[in-house]
Amino acid sequence: MTLSMHSLRPAKGAKHTTKRLGRGNASGKGTTGGRGGKGQTARTGGTSGLKLMGMRHLMLSSPKLRGFRSIYAKAAEVSLAQLNLSYADGETVTLPSLKKKKLVPADAKKAKVLNNGAIAKRITLKGIPASEGAKAKIVAAGGEVA
Repeated sequence: MTLSMHSLRPAKGAKHTTKRLGRGNASGKGTTGGRGGKGQTARTGGTSGLKLMGMRHLMLSSPKLRGFRSIYAKAAEVSLAQLNLSYADGETVTLPSLKKKKLVPADAKKAKVLNNGAIAKRITLKGIPASEGAKAKIVAAGGEVA
């Protein structure tokens, strides 16, 4: 089936008719209109929230999230020692290559090279930030940080 203006329609299950309440017993939703018995809960705006259900104590006693949590993911950390073991002389280090070698998680959005360990190989960092110490060691080994 080709997609054209006259064949567009909502997804299956996206549209449905609302239940018509209180339209007689034959409709299946008459008399109480699906609200149960009589009293406060049968009225509009009748329920008075969580304290009736015994949830208030549970909510008060549970620990709340304190402080600040950023919505942005932190960069995955890679050490110079890991790069020295995983990469050959003259190779280029990029985020996809780090994921392929499983040095960073597959869902990592960014990575950063830290000054942990030593590097003896000439590598090129491309599109990956590095700490000042790591940059100095990579350049000293004959590599470059692009």
